[in-house]
Amino acid sequence: MNSFADFNLNERLLATLSKLGFEKPSPIQAESIPLLKDFDRDFIGLAPTGTGKTAAFSLPLLNNLDPKMKALQALILCPTRELALQVATQINKLGEDMGLRAAAVYGGSGYSDQLRALRSGVPIIVGTPGRLLDHLRSGNLRLDSLKALVLDEADEMISMGFQEDIETILEAIPEGQSRLWLFSATMSPEIRRIADNYLTTPARVELTQKNKVPDALQQIYYVTRESNKPDVLGKLIEDAGDFYGLIFCQTKVQVSDLTQRLVDSGYKVDCLHGDKTQEARERTLRSFRERKLQILVCTDVAARGIDVQDITHVVNYSIPRETENYVHRIGRTARNGKPGIAMSLVSPAQRQLISRCEKRTGVKMKEGVIPSNRILKEKKLAQLFLKFQTAETHPEGLERVSSVWGEAIKEMTREEIAARLLALISPDLMQATPVATPEAASDRPFGKRKFSRDDSSDRDERRPSAGRYSRGSGGSGGGYARRDRGDNAPAERTSPWRRREGAAGERSERPASKPYFRRDEGESRPPRRFDDDGDSRPRKPGAWNANAPKPAGPRKAFRKNDGARTEGDGPVKRGGAGPSLREESQQRRKFPRRSAE
Repeated sequence: MNSFADFNLNERLLATLSKLGFEKPSPIQAESIPLLKDFDRDFIGLAPTGTGKTAAFSLPLLNNLDPKMKALQALILCPTRELALQVATQINKLGEDMGLRAAAVYGGSGYSDQLRALRSGVPIIVGTPGRLLDHLRSGNLRLDSLKALVLDEADEMISMGFQEDIETILEAIPEGQSRLWLFSATMSPEIRRIADNYLTTPARVELTQKNKVPDALQQIYYVTRESNKPDVLGKLIEDAGDFYGLIFCQTKVQVSDLTQRLVDSGYKVDCLHGDKTQEARERTLRSFRERKLQILVCTDVAARGIDVQDITHVVNYSIPRETENYVHRIGRTARNGKPGIAMSLVSPAQRQLISRCEKRTGVKMKEGVIPSNRILKEKKLAQLFLKFQTAETHPEGLERVSSVWGEAIKEMTREEIAARLLALISPDLMQATPVATPEAASDRPFGKRKFSRDDSSDRDERRPSAGRYSRGSGGSGGGYARRDRGDNAPAERTSPWRRREGAAGERSERPASKPYFRRDEGESRPPRRFDDDGDSRPRKPGAWNANAPKPAGPRKAFRKNDGARTEGDGPVKRGGAGPSLREESQQRRKFPRRSAE
């Protein structure tokens, strides 16, 4: 099918499609609408997110429902509030000229407006399973005139735990009265069981394509540390220029922290997560659709419910471990054949998740290069230059500038005038970009110096030298020598280790704080040092002193009745139950004997 006119739809519906800019049907629409427009069979449609499934079932519904009938004719189940609101809004746009409208029924909002819509006989109800089941049990939701029941994003509803609620609603429908249409991105065993139990000989359309994502979608990942992600994200947003997109995080705390960082940086940003009230969530989505917000930071709970036109970027601030969530995230951009970019920030430990996402999508992801500050400044300067070229000049403004600034700028060059104005408009553009120099590198602590891959040839010249010990500094032994700042030659050695004279590169084993004795040729080993009175040097109290006088009294009293040797025996093997020689030595060290003095 080349156009919607080939489907033989209602003329007013075709006029609405043309007014909204829908010209050519998507593949899932081209195969599904001919099977659904007659309301004569059940249906299963399998297609990835972002391929146009909403219009695939909305157009057949609007083409066959009776606008004069004041009763519920079609019921659509969605997994999230945001998706329910999106589908209801889309149906209201398409059915405006036909007099058909839809009402959204979901949890988190008041019952009064929902009860009013149910009692007024709205032909189409779009809602979440939990709240619809509440109205069904209370008798507010009547299915007597139901013609079609649509399960949108059925796999997501199953994964969110709505299987029991869905089956309860399906069992409440009179058998053979309504057509059941099931749309899903995947066919899980639970989805297959529901189809086998409740669908009767359904027609099936499965959108098979080599890639599970649109061809116009570009996927890029950036490897960075977790602590550097906020700065890297800011650089990517600045580098994009016309950034209008979504940033997905794993937790609500992470969403709140990142939103505050971006607000402090001057971006128009708001957040969307489960802790916000329904009124606040609707207000945030409305502002984002109207482009009052540039960035929306959200969790996966909103990944399937946000359908905003012309989203340029989707950022995975935290890449999900479930590849299915990754597919649904990036499906928010590159819709209706328009280009889009999906960027992912991953830490070095998460690189294996990239391979899993590539396997799931069937597309090789590209590793991006984080732009430097210099590149960002040049790009911003070029953008200001384009605005400068298209700016209008007014005679009154020229006259005011001449009267006030004429004398001041008379002696300035054109470049100086432009630089001064840019410094007023954007001071960060005029600030010098710091460049690492050997002098600056020498101020870093030893052991923390980082070298880039392209400066390995001059590492020796860039080694820290002020007050540090440098290895291999000219000596044949490769020892340590102290360098002065800015001087590569070895200075006077101040190491705690001394060199022996005449032994280049050989290190002494005696610290410099201890006296060092050198034996000349023919000289004997120096004797032990004693004090002037001939006594040995005093030891610490409690320490065993081999040079101390022997304690008075017989030694054998210490070994009384131990079955050991007697006085005058030689070094024989100890026997009996007494302490061993080693134990006796330990006892001496623990309880030293002192002289009577």
